[in-house]
Amino acid sequence: MSTAKGGGNAGEGNGGAAPGKGKRSRAGSGGTSGMPSGVPVAPMAGSVPAAPLTVGRVGIYVLLLVAGVLVAGAGTLVQAAWFPGGLALALAGVGGLFYGGGRATGTSAGVLVPGAAWLVTVFLLLSNVRPEGDFLFGAGLGSYIFLLGGIAVAVICATAKQMRPTGVRPGRVGG
Repeated sequence: MSTAKGGGNAGEGNGGAAPGKGKRSRAGSGGTSGMPSGVPVAPMAGSVPAAPLTVGRVGIYVLLLVAGVLVAGAGTLVQAAWFPGGLALALAGVGGLFYGGGRATGTSAGVLVPGAAWLVTVFLLLSNVRPEGDFLFGAGLGSYIFLLGGIAVAVICATAKQMRPTGVRPGRVGG
């Protein structure tokens, strides 16, 4: 079995050279990847194509952005009002928003959009001390746990979303 380039099945082990020649032939004229130019490249085995950006998906992202701001404001007030239970409730609300955003969109952007809104709201808008002396975060341990815990929950949800196997059906192992 001979191909147009002169290599056969027996010569594939030594770089595509014809048997008995000892020289390697190039597969194509362009690039160092060994692929001929103009040939479409198939995606990697584990990669997932990006979801198309539709009007409905943009609407979900806008809702997640607004929900991130609202959860940040509510969590800021609740975590300080009822210390141990309020802190747990605020972190549960943050986790529910991030996990729900990832499940609703099916992408890691569903976690990142409300996470970014929460982060900007909590760190830039609510943690600043105004000239009048007003502030929402005290110097207690609960405030720091809420700030760092919210970031940790966002990272966990975003990482878990990326690590899920794709295309694997649930079922019995072994047949």
